[in-house]
Amino acid sequence: MRSDSTSSIVSIVYLVIGLIVASGHGFFTNLNQVMPIVSAVLAVLLWPLVLLGVDLHLK
Repeated sequence: MRSDSTSSIVSIVYLVIGLIVASGHGFFTNLNQVMPIVSAVLAVLLWPLVLLGVDLHLK
């Protein structure tokens, strides 16, 4: 049971960091079409790549 709660906390922390990084890099502006939403979701999930300079803005 303890392992489940630890992995849940790690997952939540990972997603929160992803939200902060994606927000800081402008992924949550103009979410009125599908592609910017997909870009934002990818940025949240792949935030280490965003920090390394990979451009995840889909056009």
